[in-house]
Amino acid sequence: MARPPRFDTDQLLDAAVRQAAASGPAGVTMSAVAKDVGAPSGSVYHRFPGRSALLAEVWLRTVERFQEGYFTALESDADARRAGRAAARHVVSWSRAHPAEAALLLYGAEDFGRADWSEEHLHRADRGSRRVRAALASLAAALGAEGPRATECVALALIDLPLSLVRRHLRAGTPLPAHAEDLAEECTTALLSSLPGRTASPSKAPATG
Repeated sequence: MARPPRFDTDQLLDAAVRQAAASGPAGVTMSAVAKDVGAPSGSVYHRFPGRSALLAEVWLRTVERFQEGYFTALESDADARRAGRAAARHVVSWSRAHPAEAALLLYGAEDFGRADWSEEHLHRADRGSRRVRAALASLAAALGAEGPRATECVALALIDLPLSLVRRHLRAGTPLPAHAEDLAEECTTALLSSLPGRTASPSKAPATG
């Protein structure tokens, strides 16, 4: 009977997250990941054909895990404004619970070598981006506000603003204050109040996959 591998893919990606949080994307190397978990380099190459694949997987796993909870928050309430506030709170609460992963989101896919990703990895990244855009457009429509300006306002309220709050503390090396979720929600509420009021479920419009 074959002996099960000592180091699974998630263990190696967890190590890559730690390396990226400590040293940025440049710190994520095959040898650094192997050393972190005490694995032979062959264990890393067995799961990732090269550094570009490792960088793609650590970025995509982080983003997809964040998005899983984010979409759940967006679909948590039939009232679009309450759902939007829940999504803004999720950005902060997820970052509080996963500080190393949140540190990765200070960077972009390009910092993790997107130019060298495989077609499969690019497809995963683009699919997630399309789903986010569709969800924001759907929420804007549920609020009775359509068009580029309304969608931009929703993106600012539900993504950019709470991320900026998280980013400031991560870069300063200070913990998120206890009131961070409340502050993000209050600011999101103020921005969404500038849009026309019409209550509907943001999940009515299908999100593209």
